[in-house]
Amino acid sequence: MGKVTGFLEIDRQVAKYQPASDRIRHFREFTIPMSDPEVQKQAARCMDCGIPYCHGPTGCPVHNQIPDWNDLVYNNNWEAAIQNLHSTNNFPEFTGRVCPAPCEEACTLNLEDAPVAIKTVEQAIADKAYELGFIRPQPATVHTGKKVAVIGSGPAGMAAAQQLGRAGHEVHVYERETKPGGLLRYGIPDFKMEKNFIDRRVEQMKGEGVTFHCGVNVGVDVKVEQLLADHDAVLYCGGSETPREAGIPGIDLAGVHDAMPYLVQQNRRVGRENIDSVGWPSDPILAGAKHVVVVGGGDTASDCVGTAFRQGAVKVTQLDIRPQPPEKEDKLAVWPFWATKMRTSSSQAEGAVREFQVATLEFVGEDGVLTGVKCCEVDERRRPVPGTEFVIRADLAFIAIGFRGPFTTSVLKELEGKLTLNTDKRGSTNVVANDRDYKTSIDRFWTAGDVRRGQSLVVWAIREGRQAARAIDEALMGSSVLPN
Repeated sequence: MGKVTGFLEIDRQVAKYQPASDRIRHFREFTIPMSDPEVQKQAARCMDCGIPYCHGPTGCPVHNQIPDWNDLVYNNNWEAAIQNLHSTNNFPEFTGRVCPAPCEEACTLNLEDAPVAIKTVEQAIADKAYELGFIRPQPATVHTGKKVAVIGSGPAGMAAAQQLGRAGHEVHVYERETKPGGLLRYGIPDFKMEKNFIDRRVEQMKGEGVTFHCGVNVGVDVKVEQLLADHDAVLYCGGSETPREAGIPGIDLAGVHDAMPYLVQQNRRVGRENIDSVGWPSDPILAGAKHVVVVGGGDTASDCVGTAFRQGAVKVTQLDIRPQPPEKEDKLAVWPFWATKMRTSSSQAEGAVREFQVATLEFVGEDGVLTGVKCCEVDERRRPVPGTEFVIRADLAFIAIGFRGPFTTSVLKELEGKLTLNTDKRGSTNVVANDRDYKTSIDRFWTAGDVRRGQSLVVWAIREGRQAARAIDEALMGSSVLPN
């Protein structure tokens, strides 16, 4: 829990950022790490609150034992802290960078708008553990003779593969792209998380006996039926990558793109890879010297904003159909749950113009090329308000309104008619499996992550991967010592 009176004596502090004028000149991470004593002071603020809502179910999907490792950091026991953190989260260096921190929303001190800096402490523990050599391969001492295939190497697939490898199974991970990581590598910009952190984990997993097969598009290059024949179990962690259809007139104009191809291209450039990628358009998309409009108000839209600024965009406007939220939530009405309130991402703070309660009516252009985005205000039911139409100049527009499921050209195409799918009211298609045993309608075929639950957070993917690994281990061995 930290220091008994720490929350009374120490003010909340989080890591600072490089100035926007500096950070938009590069694609590296721009967070300025806090010193060890500063991190320990923040860990000391964790109070004896009685019921730690921070670690679940409202706070942390993986149920991190936050008060415990805060206390260990406060007492300078970094090795025990990383051991505790790893007991619930395989990749705290990922979540410490890209998680929106629902744990801090659920912190008791958030009732006073000063929650413990949990995310900052979590990242510091992981980074310190690497610095001190505490993170190294943990190969299984006993091998089961069972063989498991994992389709997809995003956070769900990586977490499952690591857990299954440590349980003594022979694990093979099949990845469509040229390097492991899924959308951790190719979707999240480097300025939010540099990819050497993924590389370090992959090397650790290889040391634990996990084999990665990259550049293999399952369902096309190798059939699922072949994997089922060659393995005792197959886990499908294909993610949710098919963009949601916007249905906006003018979408075929040159200069209008879905968000993900744009982000994937830039991540491949930063990683010094060819921008051609399986499943995504390969024509170069660059925002330099252009007026950019981003349609959507979520994390993917924000990533497009930050990427456009770094490419040299003249102006970036972000359109959100939702009304502008209040600056501060009603704590007694929503705490400890995630609150709807005004939030400004680091990318938005770099100079984006934000338009709220605005609908995108049409992409307009000349000679087949985008010149503007026609918009209007909407009422509380998102219906256009007559007479409020206006046009925003645009040379480039990105649609970032979410995803509706995995690609349908590989695994789902091969298993069509055999795999039970669920389509929700928004048109998202997910593979049906519950969150207890993660079994699909096909024998010895499991699924986890966004392909099952729909687009979600990295931390939810890690949770599902871990739980699916336990379910598979239990099915193969009759029981499991992996955490649930």
